[in-house]
Amino acid sequence: MIQTVNIFTVLSVLLFLYAAWSDFRSWKIPNAAVLALVGLYAVNAAVALMTTDDIGAALFSFTGIGGDVGAGLLLFALGFALWLFRLFGAGDAKLFLPIGLFVGWNGMLPFAVFLLIGGIFTMLALKLPMPLQLAHLSFFMRVEEIRATRKIPYGVIMVFATIAALTLRYKV
Repeated sequence: MIQTVNIFTVLSVLLFLYAAWSDFRSWKIPNAAVLALVGLYAVNAAVALMTTDDIGAALFSFTGIGGDVGAGLLLFALGFALWLFRLFGAGDAKLFLPIGLFVGWNGMLPFAVFLLIGGIFTMLALKLPMPLQLAHLSFFMRVEEIRATRKIPYGVIMVFATIAALTLRYKV
């Protein structure tokens, strides 16, 4: 079912973009951003429960809150495992929880596809040489620093995959 965009979706996209920008700048995703996203989802879920006719379907269906929480917990467990093996940072692992909440169970496949595409694009962007005309710009200087340290800000890729998956879930 396609839903309309509401204020919660707009606020979540802004918070996701803030987390991505913070990760790009400093390799850190603020806990406040993750907690704000989880709180925003909780308020959105409460509003959805108060305005629905079928509370059971809203709570326990794959397209309802149950599916969203299941997707969030599954992604968080995956992120925690990747963090244990030192493949992810702790912020990236924590960011998976609100991503799952907002993408939902039905959005997991599009999210995974967009995540794969974003990973491939990032890998190619870090392998290609930097044009000399752009090397003095701060964005490209940061990309050079990421390339030199080999520390990828995965939160950026995750957020753009989330926004792409959300565009499939909601209509404008």
